[in-house]
Amino acid sequence: MDIKRVAIDTVNETIVMTVVQMDYKGQVTKRLNEKMPLATVKGFRKGQVPKDLVEKQYGKGIKIEEVKKVVDLALERFVQSERLNLLGTPIAKVNENFDWDAEELTFEYEIGLVPNFVIDLEAKNDIVKYIVKADDKLIDGQIERIQKQFGKANPVEKVTADSDITGTFVNEEKGIENKTTFTLSVFKDKKTADLFLDKEVGAVVTVNTKGLFEDDHQLMDYLKVGHDDVHGLDVDVAFTIEAINVSEPAELNQELFDKLFGEGKVASLEELKTKIKEDAEVQFAQQADQKLLMDVQDFLIENTKFELPSEFLKKWLQTVGEKKLSPEEAEAEYARSEKGLRFQLIEGKAMAESNIQITFEDLKEFTTAAIKQQMAQFGQTNPTDEEVQGIVARVLSNQEEVKRMSEQVVAAKLLEVFKEKANPTTKEVTYDEFVAASYGE
Repeated sequence: MDIKRVAIDTVNETIVMTVVQMDYKGQVTKRLNEKMPLATVKGFRKGQVPKDLVEKQYGKGIKIEEVKKVVDLALERFVQSERLNLLGTPIAKVNENFDWDAEELTFEYEIGLVPNFVIDLEAKNDIVKYIVKADDKLIDGQIERIQKQFGKANPVEKVTADSDITGTFVNEEKGIENKTTFTLSVFKDKKTADLFLDKEVGAVVTVNTKGLFEDDHQLMDYLKVGHDDVHGLDVDVAFTIEAINVSEPAELNQELFDKLFGEGKVASLEELKTKIKEDAEVQFAQQADQKLLMDVQDFLIENTKFELPSEFLKKWLQTVGEKKLSPEEAEAEYARSEKGLRFQLIEGKAMAESNIQITFEDLKEFTTAAIKQQMAQFGQTNPTDEEVQGIVARVLSNQEEVKRMSEQVVAAKLLEVFKEKANPTTKEVTYDEFVAASYGE
């Protein structure tokens, strides 16, 4: 057998394989001999069929099967021996006039190669590492929400200016259906607020989304509209009133502090503000790190230039998966996935160059921290090690969860490398300023 690579360009090649009789003849003969006692041909008793008739009836099919086995195994071994770093898997070139009776059988496979490229994590950039601070406005707002959440809700018959109104916003055409609670002060226009005054439970109030709130991003909170849709959204939504309450704020006393944070952890209003500030800034730091990672990803994708075997990959996408894709569907799928593929290659090279490795202890430590944080969000601020490790063990016994956690550990390790080498500019901002920067507004 002769096997060789034919370069087309730096990321596309063809593997050409020439198979001769000696590569498969022995196995074909063995298969035919095994077939002899089982062959059935009209006019002959089972097992008494002449060999030439057996070969005539079954020989070509057996030959095709054995040649394909030889070719598949040789292709796999060749890829391994040549240490080919492939994108996708080899695609057989189709020859409608292939002659299976020829002395030499030639097979060709298209392959796409991982490109060679250089990444420069220290290249000049305008990336910003945000330090997000909780200002007095945010802290006071959180205290007000806590007092309302733990206060006493007194139901009333009609909506008043200070009512908490619970109900559901609906617009079937846009797929909006979200239950929420708000006060009339949330609306930008007093005329909109006035539409709700004196309404009772069961009433339906229709409002328009354009200019509904001071900030269009509030549509994401109250109507669960995606960020891409909030700007300029101009549709009517029907709000059905389901409950009307007037809140009696909870007192800021030791009983409330203990309920929120555990006995004796917070003992005064100043300590409450400090605790809110600390907790908020921990969450903000995570969000800022995520933005930093995304900004570095975008920078590296934009500034790390390399060619991909795009036409090969589009063709390959048509051959994989349960549902075969049309050329048009494959084109669209490639367009959706190209950016992710580029960063996957950059990420892999960055990990190799930075000698980043993931150990089971890394995974266990990361999962433990994630579980503790999640438990704290649900009020379990002091779980025992036994409780936490029991949950960690269950999580890490699930392969999908292990994969998800591993990806997060990789991202966290890469983030530390990026922080060090990309040398981003540090900027201290409020949360509102961070939100505006995150959405480019």
